[in-house]
Amino acid sequence: MQPWQGGGNMIKDVTIERTEYNEPPARFEAGTPNVADAIGLGAALDYVNHIGLRNIEHHEHILTEYAREQLALIPGLTLIGNPKHRTSVVSFVLDGIPVPEVGKLLDQEGIAVRAGHHCAQPALRALGYEMSVRPTFALYNTREDVDKLVTALRKIVS
Repeated sequence: MQPWQGGGNMIKDVTIERTEYNEPPARFEAGTPNVADAIGLGAALDYVNHIGLRNIEHHEHILTEYAREQLALIPGLTLIGNPKHRTSVVSFVLDGIPVPEVGKLLDQEGIAVRAGHHCAQPALRALGYEMSVRPTFALYNTREDVDKLVTALRKIVS
């Protein structure tokens, strides 16, 4: 089978008269390998290992619990689900305000959330919802980020 595209690492030998391709799969992998992303992945893994997965998990857990506590104080906000073993995700809806609108209003405040069905329609429907707003907390988030989310949501519901 002839390759559909040419580039580095797919050629075994080239002369003026002919081109000889490498054996598959190399003959179909035209171009320079994605070295930058491989190096970046290595650096990211080094960073995570330096901090420690348990430390990251603990940080995310503390933020998630703090967010749930603060969000529960907002009138008209309903937290969705209360799993025993949580990840760093919180889902909620606001009474009378469509989920996509909440996402848009938070975006205008510089707050990034997912707003929609999250490819989880059966799970959402089992809980009685079609969509939800879903902030996710990570290593780089702080309590101040949660506070900004809460402030923005209070502004939306007022």
